[in-house]
Amino acid sequence: MAESTQVSQDQQPELKRSIGRTVLLLFVVGDILGAGIYALTGTVAAEVGGAIWLPFLLAFVLAALTATAYAELVARYPRAAGAALYANRAFRRPFLTFLVAFAVMMSGITSASAAARAFGGDYLAELLPFGVPTVVAAWVFLGLITLVNVLGVSESVRVNVVLTLIEATGLLVIIGIGVVALVRGEGDPGRALELHTEGAAWMGVLGGAALAFYALLGFEDSVNLAEEAKHPRRDYPRALFGGLAIAGAIYLAVAFTASMLVETDVLVGSTGPLLEVVKVAGLVFPAWLFALIALLAVMNTALINMMMASRLVYGMARERIIPALFGRVQARRRTPVVAIAFTVVLALTLTATGDLGDLADTTVLLLLLVFAVVNVAVLVLRRRPTTGPDGDPDEPERVEGDAERSFRAPTWAPVAGAVVSLVLASPLTGREGSVYLRAGVLLAIGVVLYVVNRLVVGRVDADDAALAG
Repeated sequence: MAESTQVSQDQQPELKRSIGRTVLLLFVVGDILGAGIYALTGTVAAEVGGAIWLPFLLAFVLAALTATAYAELVARYPRAAGAALYANRAFRRPFLTFLVAFAVMMSGITSASAAARAFGGDYLAELLPFGVPTVVAAWVFLGLITLVNVLGVSESVRVNVVLTLIEATGLLVIIGIGVVALVRGEGDPGRALELHTEGAAWMGVLGGAALAFYALLGFEDSVNLAEEAKHPRRDYPRALFGGLAIAGAIYLAVAFTASMLVETDVLVGSTGPLLEVVKVAGLVFPAWLFALIALLAVMNTALINMMMASRLVYGMARERIIPALFGRVQARRRTPVVAIAFTVVLALTLTATGDLGDLADTTVLLLLLVFAVVNVAVLVLRRRPTTGPDGDPDEPERVEGDAERSFRAPTWAPVAGAVVSLVLASPLTGREGSVYLRAGVLLAIGVVLYVVNRLVVGRVDADDAALAG
């Protein structure tokens, strides 16, 4: 990185450490809950039959393995940079750091595209008396998300808080419906134990878990609050594992309720599977109101991901890792308009060329590759000398007032996390070849931008903090 850039960053004040454990916990839960459970329950049912909860349980266990690596690395480097920082510290390869950051950014765009496809499905059809083509609805939806994104980050965050509360309410409604049904003896609890797969059972469950993993994504984003946490070493691991446990419990309850009350074929054929639960429930809860809640949940997922993606593009441009054009800021709103335009064009293209399941699977594939790098990074950093060859200390960064002992993952957890991430990213899950092709094309776009910038600007070492966006 150029010396002038380093000096400029060194002169910047540190972020204020004002976030406590409760806020961290709520952020983790809110970041996980979203479009995945609202949209993909039927898609998971297509893989395993009535035992929808099983892939969600497996996905939760697998997410917890990688979470141990994140918890240890946040305690070591309590900074707002995430996977890019950890890759840069462990491997000291600017191109690898860039690829990790770009994969995270592209996963945000594919996730938002999947949410856009979900928006144009059965939930929207419940509210409109006329049909709207899925792609048209998805494009209009992305236009609204872009408008909020352009208005500014403070406005976007306020909208996010409101939508998080609404989406959580919708899931609690489903759980309430399930509890009442059990008390009344309604539904078929035995259906939730039926496992039906096209091929080997383990492959069906593995494929279902790869899809269900999409619903649990978001826990990794919480590392970006580490620099603003009061006691990151003490509070972050507890908030991370607590948030995962809460979200996992909610998802298992929702999956069991859906399977118990709705025929599997109906769930598989619906793009609004939880709406089917409301329709068959004995409780009086307006289907249109739940459809509205689901649409707002989908909107929240897309908003969070498009905000993250555009800021990552902006951060890379500001660090001269991709062409500087992408770092331009709109003068009045002070938002990265070129980066936003770039991400939304990609999202529009993806929604027109992929369906809900494929886009969700592409998101999972990209992040599984990132998770594999993070799990290996924590093992590499444990073996790194206290001071690296460039004089850069690799010992844990100190936070004033946070004297608690750092979290250390049992060695088997990141090892298992790396192996599991690679297995879930492999064709063993039955993933379509088009998903690998789509992910490859998206990463190739990044490589082209990197090479073009290298030819114009020359070698520039990535600043891992800036890659956080």
